[in-house]
Amino acid sequence: MRIRTVDAFTDRPFHGNPAGVLILDGGFPPDAWLQQVAAEMNLSETAFAHPLPPGGDADWALRWFTPAAEVDMCGHATLATAHVLATSGLAKGLIRFTARCGILTAETAEDGSITLDFPTSSLTPVPAPTAVDHALGGAPILSVHDTASHIGDLLIELADEQTVRELEPDHAALRAFAKRGVIVTAPAEDPSRGYDFVSRGFFPAFGIDEDPVTGSAHTALAPFWAQRLGRDELTGLQGGARQGLVKVTLAGERTLLTGHAVTVLDGELLAAPLTATTADRAE
Repeated sequence: MRIRTVDAFTDRPFHGNPAGVLILDGGFPPDAWLQQVAAEMNLSETAFAHPLPPGGDADWALRWFTPAAEVDMCGHATLATAHVLATSGLAKGLIRFTARCGILTAETAEDGSITLDFPTSSLTPVPAPTAVDHALGGAPILSVHDTASHIGDLLIELADEQTVRELEPDHAALRAFAKRGVIVTAPAEDPSRGYDFVSRGFFPAFGIDEDPVTGSAHTALAPFWAQRLGRDELTGLQGGARQGLVKVTLAGERTLLTGHAVTVLDGELLAAPLTATTADRAE
């Protein structure tokens, strides 16, 4: 089987967020095998997709696994999958995916950028959990919001871009936190640099200390910053040592996420799923 590593939300190799992409001919293999492949790839997410019969609500079935667990929604691995389908000639125009979080779409523009259509996250103000406050090293917290269940992050507003960039959280403390992860954000220090806000995402409970560019988190960042900045079209810069840009358009209950992607590795996966017969032989 052909497996790829695609850098998402960037147009340059070794930037943005790398995702594994495996396009399957038939249905999904056993979950244990999918999880093993994701652990072997050791990227923040590996996406698995297979074609669906024509005439339905979606063209492809899509799932995402971190090295430790399956997740309900992933933006950068969806963008990476759409990039693979478009560049390999397996799909044209609007691509419809069915996933745990519902129907998602992706469409490639003439300039190669891909726009994802995702559900907008709700934002519920909550007190800052003491454990998270300590895990962030006492960085001044301006506000805290809980996100929708399909995301499951805490969105934490910090004072400024420098605080976000210099943050060194206690990953062990965050690993014990019940939520999927923590997104920290602040307004851009200088919007003339091409972005309106910055963010970083930490998901140690899912085997990812820091995710360079989290597309799903931008479905919460979009309404958060749209309200504060008074615009529905914004650009976010996410990441620490490795960064990427996400253009967001808030459209009510939907959020459009736009970015580029580039394939950096293209190889063959030799460890096929075990059938019942080969499993018996292996024993």
